[in-house]
Amino acid sequence: MRTPTRDTSAYGLHYLSGLLRMNSRRNMAQIGRQTGVSEQNMQHFMSNSPWPGCAVIEGIQEEIKLRGELSAGAMLILDESADDKAGEYSVGAGRQYNGRRGKVDTCQVGVFVTLAKGTFWTWIDGDVFLPERWFSPEYADHRRRADVPADRRFMTKVELGWQMIQRVRAQGVAFDAVACDTLYGQSAWLRHQLDEANIEYYADVPANTRVYLTEPQIGIPQNKRGKKAQQARVVSPQAYRVDQLRQHDTTHWQTVELRASERGFVRHEFAVHRVWTVGDDLRAREELLLIRRDGKTCTYTLSNAPSHTPIEVLARRKSQRFFVERSIQDAKSEIGWDEFQATKWLAWEHQLAMTMLALWFIAEIKLDWAADHDRDPALLDEYDVSILPALSVANVRTMLCAAMPLPQLSPTEAAALVVKHLDNRTRSRKSRLKNYPTRLGP
Repeated sequence: MRTPTRDTSAYGLHYLSGLLRMNSRRNMAQIGRQTGVSEQNMQHFMSNSPWPGCAVIEGIQEEIKLRGELSAGAMLILDESADDKAGEYSVGAGRQYNGRRGKVDTCQVGVFVTLAKGTFWTWIDGDVFLPERWFSPEYADHRRRADVPADRRFMTKVELGWQMIQRVRAQGVAFDAVACDTLYGQSAWLRHQLDEANIEYYADVPANTRVYLTEPQIGIPQNKRGKKAQQARVVSPQAYRVDQLRQHDTTHWQTVELRASERGFVRHEFAVHRVWTVGDDLRAREELLLIRRDGKTCTYTLSNAPSHTPIEVLARRKSQRFFVERSIQDAKSEIGWDEFQATKWLAWEHQLAMTMLALWFIAEIKLDWAADHDRDPALLDEYDVSILPALSVANVRTMLCAAMPLPQLSPTEAAALVVKHLDNRTRSRKSRLKNYPTRLGP
């Protein structure tokens, strides 16, 4: 966080401290106030200071590479998360699908990559999604206010995800496979890119995805009646929707124990088919279809894993996607990601870097704790359980807040803060009234 003219790392330490120790209202002004930094200085540090957030993220990735516990068995998990916004001037904000609310509303969407292994997870990269209209002439003022880089072009969420996977791989971070939900998994283009790069994937797909149980034949149909066909398509064999294969004669279910949990064991039924899919380019590709059944609910996943891969391995890698939801929940509830308030591109990049730094700090503590403090096997008998819980993000923050409690305001300091708020609100109202053609009242 050193720039050509200043060393701003002290501000970074204060901001990180605020994210980790505060429980609410973790915006720039409040963090500055709680950590003894001028609000104006903290605002400048996050919104205008030119320190590169991407360099901080690369530093985190370099530290992850040094952890031997993560050198094998980890997975990259791709997902997105939306945050409500009151207006459309925050970078990338606008009316778009909000998965958290299940509807279209005004929100800002980030695309994230999580690294997960066992009970460990942390964000490892991320990017803000800019809807295509943000690059239209009508949104020129939005781009100017948000300081969107001039060379930024429109990229779909799928393209952003692929770009981040490439960045993580180029950094040399070890992972066994990539998992993603249906938004990304239904993209034949993304699956093809992963396969061409020799990256194993577990891509969820919608229930209406069409597959073939034998290699499809592509050609121009020879119609005996009517107009002669001009375009090639699949001429044989019959296509199946993936949800139709639940009841197919060749579907054999097997119960797989995925992991131990504090509530017992997570088990689901799985079935595997070798299938072929056909993309928009009419190229047939062989993939594995993994079906997971949990009561009446089924999910469907396509993978390029070798056909001899044991079903237990397929099932556990596919089910790692659970941890991306945990990482996003931790970032919001424990680190305050969804409390961030800023409009600029650079501020979003800086907030991402600081949030990732906070998550990695806690992840390292969890890794060190597991390595340095063996669990007492006598506790298993005492509690009559087969597994003891791991440290959570909330546990680490509780200990940190006890060791480094936030300062408490004295009555005099509290009164001065209230006066300052009233003064700021009065000055803000006076400034807004200057833009009115006539005075609108006292």
